Amino acid sequence: MPTGADTPTGTPGGDPTGADTPTGTSGSDRTGADTPTGASGSDPTGISVVVDDVRSASDSPDVEIDLPRWERLARASLAWFDLVGELTMTFVDAAEIAQLNAQHLGVDGPTDVLSFPIDEEPTPGVPRLLGDVVISPQVAACQYAGHAGTLDDELALLVVHGVLHVLGHDHAEPAEATAMRRHELELLEALHWGGSAPPGFRQEHDD
Repeated sequence: MPTGADTPTGTPGGDPTGADTPTGTSGSDRTGADTPTGASGSDPTGISVVVDDVRSASDSPDVEIDLPRWERLARASLAWFDLVGELTMTFVDAAEIAQLNAQHLGVDGPTDVLSFPIDEEPTPGVPRLLGDVVISPQVAACQYAGHAGTLDDELALLVVHGVLHVLGHDHAEPAEATAMRRHELELLEALHWGGSAPPGFRQEHDD
């Protein structure tokens, strides 16, 4: 599964970077950090997902991020657990996720995905804020060959993994890790592949 203890706690408002986590703009072409792109989606069930790609032009330029596709996967993952509320998911530079990793987890260097759950009780009539997921496409591109097997499957795994953390799942203990891997595979088989995992797919990294 993705590396590290990737669920920081206690970030005010669930926003780990403040203004650096945009709330979505239209468009799909990445032109640099100053021009974030975004995709958002909601449905009658009360689920809202906002996805942005705020990478600079020099970060993983060969990695294309299909924002509407990953928005759909995140939203379907929430619906799978009958969750309603708002989620943000942002694709960032490796340097930015490294900064967040150090700031919130005390770990040096970039990681693949970080999740920032928002622990709040739902208020009647007010959309519930579930949390934020931050993903590094550059790290995903560097590790997919020995992990999920393809870049596409690596990104799908990171999306699902991040969403599960927002929902309270963890892998700090063996029993928790087993349950989380089971949920990851269940979601990917139902919502990403539409069948069994392909040969070579792995959820865990080598130590």
